[in-house]
Amino acid sequence: MSARSRRPVAGRAPRAAVAGRRDDPGGDRRTGPSPGREADFRAALLAHFDANRRPLPWRSDRNGYRVLVSEFMLQQTRAETVIPYYRRWLRRFPSWDALARASSDEVVREWQGLGYYARARNLHRAARIVRDDFGGRLPEDAHALKALPGVGDYTAAAVASIVHGSPAAAVDGNVRRVLSRLLNVADPVPSQLRREASRLLDPERPGDFNEAMMELGATLCLPRKPRCDPCPVAGFCAARAAGVASLRPSRPRRPRVRELAVASAVLVDPAGRTLLVRRPEKGLLAGMWEFPGAELPGPADPPPPAELIASLAARRLEELGVAAASTTQAHPLAPVKHAFTHLRATYHPVVVALGRTPRQLSEDGRMVAVSRAGFQPIALPSAQQKIALALERWLAGRDPSSAPPPRSEPEIPATPALP
Repeated sequence: MSARSRRPVAGRAPRAAVAGRRDDPGGDRRTGPSPGREADFRAALLAHFDANRRPLPWRSDRNGYRVLVSEFMLQQTRAETVIPYYRRWLRRFPSWDALARASSDEVVREWQGLGYYARARNLHRAARIVRDDFGGRLPEDAHALKALPGVGDYTAAAVASIVHGSPAAAVDGNVRRVLSRLLNVADPVPSQLRREASRLLDPERPGDFNEAMMELGATLCLPRKPRCDPCPVAGFCAARAAGVASLRPSRPRRPRVRELAVASAVLVDPAGRTLLVRRPEKGLLAGMWEFPGAELPGPADPPPPAELIASLAARRLEELGVAAASTTQAHPLAPVKHAFTHLRATYHPVVVALGRTPRQLSEDGRMVAVSRAGFQPIALPSAQQKIALALERWLAGRDPSSAPPPRSEPEIPATPALP
């Protein structure tokens, strides 16, 4: 049995019974848990965790693969949101080898809905490294773990402590908030947080301690309305003693959200298939499929003229070397809005008939033709899924071989034919 798995002996009164209460603060009201009282703080926190821990699925089996998957998914995502994705992921990729053998598209497709897709690509790369370089066993040392793609200080410490019982203190957003309030520091620096977390860390149960701190931040020490009354370590909290717990840590000013308008060309080839292109391997939605688009000048609202959308779509076709039928008109679909972290995008899709299927389909793999029933296995971002749904609705109400739309809609400029 590893050190991190030890539990209090049944029938023995927990140490928290005499520490951390309101009538026994056990800490300096200005600086949090005082030196020499770390054991009392640990006991109070772990006793509460043992009695109240949430039955999260990744806690039932602490093998390295499952813990790393959960930690990747939990980055910037709430546990309640992650649970169904985690269970589905393990059914599809139950081991390092299963994930390592999967294609990039399969991995991103299974991640679809969680967002921040770089996490999925990094986890995929990490699985191949663990399989090929470490014999399918996760490194035990936190420093070695940080060599894996997408693994930083926090993830390395969390995984090393939970899986291997290593005495590594993990500091995520929840722990940062807890420590900021314990110390009553508005803007703690990372080095200060790491030092304090390491001082408080329980050397006998480091994994449980890290999870208990994160659990405290997720369930009681909430960002705007901390629940101090049931908190097991309220007596150690300097910010609570000063009456400023809800103000710690200070909240950074939110960056200005950029507005973006995009003309999206929904390209339909002579066989009735829709063409998608793969995004660059770096940047927003890297490596995912989309309807080829071009940024529109000016604000997203009001909607730009349909003629401008058609013109930019034609320009994008030229960049791709794709030929549109010269007599075909562009049919605008309903705009699609989507919010990213620091970006609000409005997509203006137009349906364009192609003169022929592009030759690039078989040359560089960055373009694919999809039948009406073929969107399901494709890794499409959320906004592109909405465009695909709008296309499906439009096609369902119109025979693709029928006459073109009414003349009032803008005609897309002709593009050069492929040689």
